[in-house]
Amino acid sequence: MIHFRLSTKDDLPRIMDIWRRAVDATHDFLAPDDRDAIQAELVTFFPQISLLLAVDDNDTPLGFMFLHDGHMEALFIDPDQHGKGIGKALIQRAVAEHPALTTDVNEQNHKALGFYEHQGFERTGRSTHDGQGRPYPLIHLRYKAAV
Repeated sequence: MIHFRLSTKDDLPRIMDIWRRAVDATHDFLAPDDRDAIQAELVTFFPQISLLLAVDDNDTPLGFMFLHDGHMEALFIDPDQHGKGIGKALIQRAVAEHPALTTDVNEQNHKALGFYEHQGFERTGRSTHDGQGRPYPLIHLRYKAAV
């Protein structure tokens, strides 16, 4: 069964493990130097914020989401847990709080883009670079029920 709770500083090693493994499984388009730079940014950023964790009955984090002002900034699921409804459950929780939920997804991450569209998001635009100015195009999405 999936439960939800906010992250604590003690969760950081598991959160970073989920992030690394998920990125390795889904972001093969990232240059190694960019992956390392993003990881270094997150190691300092994640302890400053509250992430919503999806945890199992043993309180082990299986995935996490970061929401900011109705925008889903991050959604990462342990690759061993892909296809088990964890991402869907986190999105449903976010949409319940933010019916006009938006997010961005890397254009090269075809599986994630398909997942979001299957969950009810529609494309609203495109950027040629990510939020840090790196040359990874983003597709901007909005939850359809909000339109």
